[in-house]
Amino acid sequence: MEDDGGIPLDTARAERPVWLLKCPPAASRALQSAASGSVSSTSPNPVVAKIVHTIDLFNLDDPSSEQFNLEMVPNDSGNAPRSYKLNASKDFVPMSTFSESNQGKLSVEGKVKYKFDMEPQNFRDYSKICRERTNKSMIKTRKVQVIDNDHGGLMRPMPGMVGLVSSGSKVDKKKVTPSKGSDAKRTRRDKGEMLNILFKLFERQPNWALKQLVQETDQPEQFLKEILNEICVYNKRGPNQGTHELKAEYKNFGGTNNE
Repeated sequence: MEDDGGIPLDTARAERPVWLLKCPPAASRALQSAASGSVSSTSPNPVVAKIVHTIDLFNLDDPSSEQFNLEMVPNDSGNAPRSYKLNASKDFVPMSTFSESNQGKLSVEGKVKYKFDMEPQNFRDYSKICRERTNKSMIKTRKVQVIDNDHGGLMRPMPGMVGLVSSGSKVDKKKVTPSKGSDAKRTRRDKGEMLNILFKLFERQPNWALKQLVQETDQPEQFLKEILNEICVYNKRGPNQGTHELKAEYKNFGGTNNE
């Protein structure tokens, strides 16, 4: 293999029986914590757990006569259970385990004889871990985003720029889009700015319904009523019934021309 540019594989331990253990995250963290806390110059391979293998010699034909239990050494692992039942399985695809050293050497460490699933014996501690994990997953993470344009001018279309009705046309009440259900979501503009917007709207169309103006300006309805009462008259009768139009003294304000 070296002559062909490949990496040599050490197979000296290829037939050694090994166990494959499917370890839950909590148990894995506890084992790693115990290993890191036990490493010393006199103990290069610290003991982090022990396995108790029990065989019922009087019922060897019974599959349940052979039992495995794992006991982890005491450590600061929080609520992680220390006692587990190992459910063994031999019905799996033949597998081998491999390792790679820091120098890049590859070795076969053995052939898998047992495959285990870990079942915690102390369900109270384990259920507490599961509950804590569920509660953490339900907490929504808030993200803060800095907006350069803090006055909000670029956050929405300017009022009066979309959906304006051409000058001289009659108000079609059936096509009026309903105003927002809650004025609490609308932010009041400066009164002077609102007057300029309203004058431009009345320059394009002499008569406006209140709902139309709320939709066009995106302002609170009560705020609009206060301004309209100052500059407009309300048509109670006639062809423009139910609409507002500018008072005579405001019709030529800002260049408005209704001729």
